[in-house]
Amino acid sequence: MKVVVTGAAGMIGSNLVHGLNAIGIDDVIGVDDLTDGPKYRNLLGARLSDYFDRTEFYTRFAKGEFGRIEAVLHQGACSDTMEHNGRFMLDTNYRCSKDLLDACQLRGTRLLYASSAATYGGSASFREEAEFERPLNVYGYSKLLFDDVVRRMLPAANTQVAGFRYFNVYGPREQHKGRMASVAFHHFNQFRDTGKVKLFGAHAGHDAGEQSRDFVFVDDVVAVNLWFLQHPGASGVFNLGTGRAQPFNDVAVATVNAARARRGDAEALPLAELVGQGLIEYIAFPEALVGKYQSFTQADLTRLRATGCAHRFADVATGIRAYTEWLAQNGPAG
Repeated sequence: MKVVVTGAAGMIGSNLVHGLNAIGIDDVIGVDDLTDGPKYRNLLGARLSDYFDRTEFYTRFAKGEFGRIEAVLHQGACSDTMEHNGRFMLDTNYRCSKDLLDACQLRGTRLLYASSAATYGGSASFREEAEFERPLNVYGYSKLLFDDVVRRMLPAANTQVAGFRYFNVYGPREQHKGRMASVAFHHFNQFRDTGKVKLFGAHAGHDAGEQSRDFVFVDDVVAVNLWFLQHPGASGVFNLGTGRAQPFNDVAVATVNAARARRGDAEALPLAELVGQGLIEYIAFPEALVGKYQSFTQADLTRLRATGCAHRFADVATGIRAYTEWLAQNGPAG
């Protein structure tokens, strides 16, 4: 099976490449922009049959120059939710994806692609329906626009098209994302460097650290993508999260206790004690994020489960324990 992974050196893309290799698929074409050269580290140990810069791949694929490709796992995008250049965002996240969709339909190639929970924005419900889709930024809008195109074309599609609305993904190979890396990544580095982690204080009816998100371990994201790759009859737009919101306090507690365990402090401490010892600290909610911040997300998995995908997702404590081990062994640069 020949497969393409766009955004192959990014967090989810690189984990997908490693995941494909793990199930015996090594005819993998990687596509990315390696202007940020150190991202290559995410692909160390992976088996690729070829690599193309994003500026070259899409045109050549549309012309059919790569022969028979079974599927494209499209992760390439601008994922910076604070990017306000709408022209750039729509060109990168929408137009590129739309052209790729058209080429895949022409070539009979399956398309599995990354959408985002940012499509829901300020909504209190997270079902894949128009009434709940209220993006708070142009990033979320760019993803929603493409999802809408996919939903309109699905009745006439000649091959599988599946989009995944990723919730808050954390895990290995995200170090290049800087400020957009997960809170788990930042907590690990904060604790290593300063001996404590910081969380937002009370805001918009949520107590300190009690803003809650659906945190999903990247290994679970890979597993669901691979399930769809192995089930070509499943198409649509699907939430990809655990289905369980957990507060940021849970992330901080899991990270601090995992780090403490590594240095020999075997006894896990509860939140109150960690706060009391100054290992968790609350800071004022930033003015720049007021009105632009999702204080609660929780994936509704009804449609995902209806496909027959029964994957069991790790909770925060389990996922962060595994992630902390990886970070400790690989260093902050991955």
